[in-house]
Amino acid sequence: MIITFKYDTPKQEIENLSKELVNQGFGINYLPGEKLNIMGIVGDTSKVDIKRIKAIDWVKDVTRIQAPYKLANRMFHQEDTIVDVSGIKIGGNKIVVIAGPCSVEGQEILDEIAVDVAKSGAVMLRGGAYKPRSSPYAFQGMQTKGIECLTNSSIKTGLPIVSELMSIDKIDEFVKYVDVIQIGARNMQNFDLLKVVGKTKKPILLKRGLANTIEEWIMSAEYIMAEGNPNVILCERGIRTFEKYTRNTLDLTVIPIIKERTHLPIIIDPSHATGDYKYVEAVSLAAIAAGADGLMIEVHNNPECAFSDGDQSLKPERFDTLMTKARAIANVVGREI
Repeated sequence: MIITFKYDTPKQEIENLSKELVNQGFGINYLPGEKLNIMGIVGDTSKVDIKRIKAIDWVKDVTRIQAPYKLANRMFHQEDTIVDVSGIKIGGNKIVVIAGPCSVEGQEILDEIAVDVAKSGAVMLRGGAYKPRSSPYAFQGMQTKGIECLTNSSIKTGLPIVSELMSIDKIDEFVKYVDVIQIGARNMQNFDLLKVVGKTKKPILLKRGLANTIEEWIMSAEYIMAEGNPNVILCERGIRTFEKYTRNTLDLTVIPIIKERTHLPIIIDPSHATGDYKYVEAVSLAAIAAGADGLMIEVHNNPECAFSDGDQSLKPERFDTLMTKARAIANVVGREI
């Protein structure tokens, strides 16, 4: 980090800040000049309050040299992180496919979908028990009963379950019953919730927010990791733009960027990205080709009657066709499903 002082800064002011930073454990390189005085700060500056330093009258500017995230940064962790979910490795050579309905609607229909997606090659079952909806009048999920249904389907099929946690008061239920805790787009910057899941050792699937930058997304992962939980899986689900032909705009560039800047695995949610079942297959194949570590796809055996997001859900036969093509693309890029 570099601190630039105004040219007429009193020497004592510079020495005071220098002493403060040294006491915090930082190394200091001071370069006085005729028009500017520059101080280089050496060490992990991620916890330095830049705004406070900028507020000092004699400080002209503060510039970070490195990204503000450290635990997620590939610079400090060269090897890819592989998250283990009941023996399923996310982040390795094998591409992981998670599939299931948007909302859990009942035990019988969930069991049918779980069996279908497992036959096609999905290795985890997704399903919303608590549903964040734009309208307060829309279906809000079966809640605890939905978690019970997911658990029963998991026992019957052997598929670990992925479900979204919306509030801190449900953390004990999720830790006990859910294999991968999803933090949804709307809660990506719910920092209290991030801290709570960070205190668990559960794998956390962190979705990118509706209009958040990549750095903000990684910093949310940093919140979880800073509490001691390294098991973070990033999930791109599209961001909000001016485009109306799709539900969101899928940012496939995040895959190589995340791979370059972090060591965390990244999966793609083509269902929420497109909002239209007709586009899910093409986007899924593109994500695999771009290097994604997995896909999370909504599947429903009767989407016309689905309680939520039926228009973006694949029928089991379409999902099976997608999986066949996905294996072919994975093989081309030297991976497998």
